[in-house]
Amino acid sequence: MKKVFSLVVFMVMLAFSIAVAAVDLNKADVAALTSLPGIGEAKAKAIVEYREKNGPFKSVQDLDKVKGIGPKMMEKLKDQVTVGTAPQAQVAPAAKSAK
Repeated sequence: MKKVFSLVVFMVMLAFSIAVAAVDLNKADVAALTSLPGIGEAKAKAIVEYREKNGPFKSVQDLDKVKGIGPKMMEKLKDQVTVGTAPQAQVAPAAKSAK
């Protein structure tokens, strides 16, 4: 019976961890940001405004540049947010040298 209970607990935890995906700071809207702990509408708007003014976040640590986000908030959020992957710049192929 203990094995069955342990298996059920493990499966619930696994399902929960899959359902709780990191919020991408570069794509999230105000509603998505308010799903984060300690982020209300005002801080969510500040995050979006910072992103619009300064461009995409390059790292999660850049979030501390947003007014109202301090070390304690960063500690709460660091494992729950991501910056996704920035699109790679298109580089023109080098011109072939003349033979």
